[in-house]
Amino acid sequence: MEKRTLSFWQIWNMSFGFLGIQMGFALQNSNVSRIFQTLGANIDDIPILWVAAPLTGLIIQPIIGYFSDRTWNKLGRRKPYFLVGAILASAALFIMPNSPVLWFAAGMLWIMDASINVSMEPFRAFVGDNLPEQQRTAGFAMQSFFIGIGAYFASKLPLIFTYYGVENTAPLGIIPDSVKYSFYLGGIVFLLTVLWTVIRSKEYSPEELAAFEKHRENTYVKEEHSADWFTNNAKSHLTKGLLFSIISVLFSLAIFHYGLKKDLYVLSIGLIGVGGIAMLISGMLQKGNRTSNGFVTIMNDFQFMPKIMKQLAWVQFFSWFALFSMWIYTTLAVTQHIYGTTDTTSVAYNTGANQVGEMFANYNLIAAIASFLLPVLAKHTTTKFTHFVALVCGGLGLISIYFINEPTTFTMEWLPMIGVGIAWASILSIPYAMLSGSLPSNKMGYYMGVFNFFIVIPQLVAASILGFLIATFFNSEPIYALLIGGTSMIIAGVLSLTISENSKIKLNE
Repeated sequence: MEKRTLSFWQIWNMSFGFLGIQMGFALQNSNVSRIFQTLGANIDDIPILWVAAPLTGLIIQPIIGYFSDRTWNKLGRRKPYFLVGAILASAALFIMPNSPVLWFAAGMLWIMDASINVSMEPFRAFVGDNLPEQQRTAGFAMQSFFIGIGAYFASKLPLIFTYYGVENTAPLGIIPDSVKYSFYLGGIVFLLTVLWTVIRSKEYSPEELAAFEKHRENTYVKEEHSADWFTNNAKSHLTKGLLFSIISVLFSLAIFHYGLKKDLYVLSIGLIGVGGIAMLISGMLQKGNRTSNGFVTIMNDFQFMPKIMKQLAWVQFFSWFALFSMWIYTTLAVTQHIYGTTDTTSVAYNTGANQVGEMFANYNLIAAIASFLLPVLAKHTTTKFTHFVALVCGGLGLISIYFINEPTTFTMEWLPMIGVGIAWASILSIPYAMLSGSLPSNKMGYYMGVFNFFIVIPQLVAASILGFLIATFFNSEPIYALLIGGTSMIIAGVLSLTISENSKIKLNE
């Protein structure tokens, strides 16, 4: 018994919701720094305000993946999460541009990103659930296409509204109407496109998925663990948890004593400290024989990742560190380095900010096109070589922004973004295609959620150290964040060549 081959339009329908999801993400990525700065945030404080976005992903995605694997009701398995997330995210998109003060906007970013993650995470598993092996690359390519198209139009929306006479400037502390209307339209499209997927797509029942697994060639091996294994692993977690906790305390005291930037607390407490506490809790649960606990499962799978996930983890780390530096700092870098202003009420600043919207729109348009070309290159070479080429192109594109003197349409809005767009298309598809073919359907959502750790952790690291690096070593000039990001993406490309493809996956049970 095998999964049926879906038509082009069936794959289109099941991926259509990503159009709205990515419009929400693109509006967030290209405008939130602008909103924060408009509400009074200093350049050095922007990264720490962004920490809500990756932190919510770190928490939400594994949980949603874990529960979506175990859900089945009248709407289906993954679709209930699509719908709930879309309703919440749409509401957040309407509220965000009306934030009265900075702390409110930071809180709304947290809520908005959490809601978008609730919708987005199950979509990755949706492809693995519904498509046979030979169509998964096409499925992820279709998702990448909608991501590119959705982000292209969302990034251009403020400029489009400005073209039709909507005000692009506003008094100090007020978000321009061009940004507000963009968020309103994005909220509407988000909900409608997800509803389209919910209504027009079908899901296999748990019984059907179980039957498919019985007839599937094994590419994974279950590892059953004894009580003694969990006892020993509990000791390991308790030891590591205690060590991480001590490092967290000492690091935090050093930050306080030497008056270092408070952003570093995200690293000392948010990552090292929380990681230590999580290890301690996991160790205590396993020591108490509560080994079937979902939290224990997540911690053990994170510790004993399959080899391909470990290799992809480093590639993802440097890729997403670069992307996060771009999303945070491009508006700040362009307006200061190229337009020579930090005055958010000036025409020059808002012209530059709109041009960043054009840049983001263009790299997403390039990604939509490249998403169908990269599989062709992979077919004639390998997926890891294709990923290498794409990431190097992206890194060079980011670095090139430093050398722009005249912000013409071609030199700024297109030339750097061609490379970034190629990299973005590859990041959105190739790592998932490499991993999903080896995962069982009953843990697809969960493992995709765990895989998201390697998207979130680099963003948290970026949020914690970029502000410190730029302020300490680069005279608070944000253009250097893009140079760091470009270098990071090239490193990711080189690391992608080390990935061992087609290896068996070992699953902890």
